Amino acid sequence: MRQSLSELGERIAQGSGILELMDDLGKALSGHLPVRAMMGGGNPARVPAAEAVWRRRMEEILADGDAFERMVGIYDTPQGQPAFIRAVAGFVRRRYGWEVTPDHIAVTNGSQHGFFCLFNLLAGAQSGGALRRILLPLAPEYIGYADQGLHPDHFRSLRPTLEILPDRQFKYHVDFSRLDLGPEVAAVCVSRPTNPTGNVLSDGEVARLMEATRAADIPLLIDNAYGAPFPHILFRDIEPDWDEHVVLGLSLSKLGLPTTRTGIFIGPPALMKALSGLNAVMSLANGNLGQTLVAPLLEDGSLERLSREAVAPFYRERSERARAWFLAAFADLPQVRMHVCEGAMFHWYWFEGLPITSRDLYERLKRRGVLVVPGEYFFYGLEEDWPHRHECIRVNYAMDSGTVREGIAVIAEEVARAYGAG
Repeated sequence: MRQSLSELGERIAQGSGILELMDDLGKALSGHLPVRAMMGGGNPARVPAAEAVWRRRMEEILADGDAFERMVGIYDTPQGQPAFIRAVAGFVRRRYGWEVTPDHIAVTNGSQHGFFCLFNLLAGAQSGGALRRILLPLAPEYIGYADQGLHPDHFRSLRPTLEILPDRQFKYHVDFSRLDLGPEVAAVCVSRPTNPTGNVLSDGEVARLMEATRAADIPLLIDNAYGAPFPHILFRDIEPDWDEHVVLGLSLSKLGLPTTRTGIFIGPPALMKALSGLNAVMSLANGNLGQTLVAPLLEDGSLERLSREAVAPFYRERSERARAWFLAAFADLPQVRMHVCEGAMFHWYWFEGLPITSRDLYERLKRRGVLVVPGEYFFYGLEEDWPHRHECIRVNYAMDSGTVREGIAVIAEEVARAYGAG
């Protein structure tokens, strides 16, 4: 059969960073790719305290009349489960004082799915023929966005300023001198904490972005998949913020529920209605498992307590431990630095002046059974070349101790060889 793909089909079929990442992850977990250290994927760690809660909740559902049968056997609305939506609205009203109603909320089959819908509802070819784009004000940004635009020029990203910090650390900041919200910008999007770097935009940076987008009369999309109030994988004191032009994206994945595919969006009612409509076209309805598990924990406040008292300390300890191994492994390579980890579950290494690209380094490490993610995939949408984009990798620090320590040691060996130091 002769197969003819559309322009979009051809672009997706050529491969993408997120496809390669998930393909390598799947092959490694199925045993088809020999792996010593799986440090490339975004699968959350197994947090015993959280797993105990999910097991207890499942037992409660099974013991509650026909609750299990209703959960797996009845479609809910494309907007989401009404009881869950009420629980989300009630929680943020109590916790933050936001004037949020159920009309401000939409549930999707994972936040990745929800952001795909939002990006294409807002940006791309307009009815008048113009092209509007999503602006990412702080590159590097999440790899999963890169191929979500239906138009090949869907995203524009801004090069950050770079601050060198003590103890072999550095930090990216939004370069507000580059922020231009002209008529071609449909919306601004940031992740907080940032995947891949563990960067957390300050409250001041978020306030400036809110002010700028409000003045331009466009939405500000904030991907809070790792942030507050849950799963709260945060290592600095910040609070989420919201306004009528802000869309806050939340997820249950990093609480230890990635396969429930539950994304939660809080935003302007008209946009949430459009998001629910596109959700109906693409998915008919949402999965009920995550919503059913979590709704009572939002109502009594225990979900935030679980996040702050169990999930956050678990990841903080693993991050600090992995950073100590990084410093020891790269002690003889002073040009190697790590982005300060303020949250999320990744470390971001910068090999200044690396003679090979991060993609070449990825292939060398893969041959030795260590999987990471090349940094260049996270710099899509930049309008200028920047050698820095080829000098970084993302490393998942959340695996077991032996895996992470061995993986860091192998990375250090290969980087030393690349520099010609070993």
